[in-house]
Amino acid sequence: MFDRLINLIGEDNLIKIKNANIALVGVGGVGGFVLEALIRSGINKITIYDNDYISLSNLNRQIISNIDNIGQEKVNVAKKRMRKINPDIKIKICNTKITSNNVNDLNGFNYIIDATDDVLAKVAMIKYAKDNNIKIISALGTGKRLDPTSIELTMLDKTYNDPLAKKMRNLLGKENIKLNIPVVYASNKPLNNDVIISSSIFPPAVAGIYMAYYVINDIIKE
Repeated sequence: MFDRLINLIGEDNLIKIKNANIALVGVGGVGGFVLEALIRSGINKITIYDNDYISLSNLNRQIISNIDNIGQEKVNVAKKRMRKINPDIKIKICNTKITSNNVNDLNGFNYIIDATDDVLAKVAMIKYAKDNNIKIISALGTGKRLDPTSIELTMLDKTYNDPLAKKMRNLLGKENIKLNIPVVYASNKPLNNDVIISSSIFPPAVAGIYMAYYVINDIIKE
């Protein structure tokens, strides 16, 4: 299934990709696209963490969701979908929310992909990754936006117009953690300030693709 990818990057690089061990935290709007792109790009060993269930409101943006799996665990749905793409993948699922209390569950991975919306969990994962020499990339806010061209792959200290990024910078600064952390975020301002988050498929899909690209490109550069 990877003949065309081999023609693009070479068989040696595909072997590198297959040998990487990835943790994906969150398989929602952003994380679902991360997972889809990684598996279609040759990732063979991945563990996914999410304790949420498919809901009706997910149908407008989450690639793993459809009318038939509403109410099911996201990690189970995601695993079934990925097995239909590549039945040989080594995929482990954890119906678990990563927090500061269990962040050491992420030990032993080459990459942590943070696709959660919990700022405290994000900070805990970044701190853990830094302390344990694990590479990490984090997704920031994509809600309340429509324009996918505003999504950027950059470093946390280069972000603006993102309230989540501001909170993370403040919390990480208090921990004396450097802000040279790769992130994807929307550089434009939110369209509204409603308490209820509005969303579309466009920004989270692009953010997920960017995150997967970052990991794949980093693997083959080594």
